[in-house]
Amino acid sequence: MAKYLMLKHYRGGPAAVNDVPMDQWTPDEVTAHIQYMKDFAAKLVSTGEFVDERALSPEGTFVRSGGPGRPPVTDGPFAETKDLIAGWMIIDVDTYERALELAAELSAAPGAGGEPLHEWLEVRPLLDVSLTGTE
Repeated sequence: MAKYLMLKHYRGGPAAVNDVPMDQWTPDEVTAHIQYMKDFAAKLVSTGEFVDERALSPEGTFVRSGGPGRPPVTDGPFAETKDLIAGWMIIDVDTYERALELAAELSAAPGAGGEPLHEWLEVRPLLDVSLTGTE
């Protein structure tokens, strides 16, 4: 088994087929989208392929070390993940091909008008390295 991160982007890749921004969806369309995500995660739990998932809040801050003292905090001009990444899911699957298959299925979550988004998802393997040194 290998773990993969599937990133849902707001933008940054080619436009989705159903490219209506979520803030322009009706409440019922948002509810249907969230239910699709919950059902997808439940399916992966039942197959043993689910690890974790989170939707991300649009709030965020860009921080870097500025040396001694208080770190600089800015809202730009950097491309920030709060503007780019909507959420993520980690899966644990037997093959890379299965990771791609699941990402394609997740890409079909409904959006405006109940039509599939066909959005682009980024699929990245997780390194099997612990940074905590507790293993």
